[in-house]
Amino acid sequence: MVASDTVITLKGSVEIVSEFFFTAINSILYQRGIYQPETFKRESKYGLTVLTTTDKGLLTYLSSVMSQMESWLTDGDVQRLALVVSGIDSGETLERWQFNVTVDNGADGSVEISRGGNDENASHNVMKGSADKAKMGKKTVKEVHDEIQAIIRQITASVTFLPLLNEPCSFDLLIYTNTTAVVPKKWADSDPCYIMNSQEVKLRSFTTSFHKVDSMVTYKEKDEWEL
Repeated sequence: MVASDTVITLKGSVEIVSEFFFTAINSILYQRGIYQPETFKRESKYGLTVLTTTDKGLLTYLSSVMSQMESWLTDGDVQRLALVVSGIDSGETLERWQFNVTVDNGADGSVEISRGGNDENASHNVMKGSADKAKMGKKTVKEVHDEIQAIIRQITASVTFLPLLNEPCSFDLLIYTNTTAVVPKKWADSDPCYIMNSQEVKLRSFTTSFHKVDSMVTYKEKDEWEL
């Protein structure tokens, strides 16, 4: 475990962003009732009590997604992650939680990303220069965790302004990458699942000195006859 006063490296930044995504996804699935509350357990993280799924199928799926996410984050290929909530009966997209990722040049020296040669067997991109992964950011883990705590609190409080989900729902995870990203065959292109007649609420952001993550949720506006 990384000490809270430790200054963050690129590798540490990737781990922090991936862990945030995992925690945020679990929090959304719990708060929006996508999975039954009894399938979650309480854990202490970011100075909060957070809910994490115990569903084996969901854990396997999320583990696979986060593993690929870490690879793409390391290569600088992730643009955004979207969690889409859809009604099973209506087939409509009801909510779209979006987390935009940008490379932050606030670390000591610029973070440069380049392709790792032309080797067809190369599984991913590489950081330019052998020393770049060891560059140190200006923020400590505790400072970043404090910023993440505020976002998780907002997700928890989202039930106060989001419309009730009046039908059983499913979810999908969409990851937007650069066109140069190496994409495994099991990943497929998807519809962006935008919402017509929507409202958008921007949430807080956090930065690790290497990555900045901006958060927002878009939801379907209720028709007058539904109110």
